[in-house]
Amino acid sequence: MSQSVKTLPPDPADRDDLGARLRRRRKVRGLSLKEVASRAEVSIGLVSQVERGLTMPSVRSLGAICGALEMPVGWLFDRADAEGESDLVVRQHQRRVLDLGAKGMVKELMTPDSCTGIQMMRLVIRPGGSTGDTPYNHPTGAKCGTVLSGQLVMEVDGDTHHLNAGDSFAFEASRMIRFWCGGSETAEVLWIVTPAVY
Repeated sequence: MSQSVKTLPPDPADRDDLGARLRRRRKVRGLSLKEVASRAEVSIGLVSQVERGLTMPSVRSLGAICGALEMPVGWLFDRADAEGESDLVVRQHQRRVLDLGAKGMVKELMTPDSCTGIQMMRLVIRPGGSTGDTPYNHPTGAKCGTVLSGQLVMEVDGDTHHLNAGDSFAFEASRMIRFWCGGSETAEVLWIVTPAVY
């Protein structure tokens, strides 16, 4: 059996961070923190903390903030190399990357933007990294995946599941979930959602 070579995502210090991108977009749109918070129906404090890199919003809040800024969430992902881009294939060096910084997690989009019915991501969750203390869900669709390395701990509707390398999962997206790295080793997870969320 061949052994795959693991590559860790670039150091966050080497990339423009999510907060800076949101702040720059807000300034381009000529909006105040208060206006963005009001449009997104979140607190001013949350928008401010996200812009300063002190916290990371939930997927739902991030989508609402991007909506308030009239920008697709996909703009927050780094695109390493768009040359030779296809609507069918995403080369490893072309994956769009979102470093969630404060949450200790990196997401790499592995499916092309043209495919909105399903989305595959590689999640790298550092020790201590998590989606946060508040469970979340999506109104429709489903989620499934497999743990490639490390340990993933997943809470689904209040029930906790410990998954190790090779273990897989699937559930309706409407179920309340949160998850985190379960050990001292980085967890790497192949995560698939329907429909695409980014």
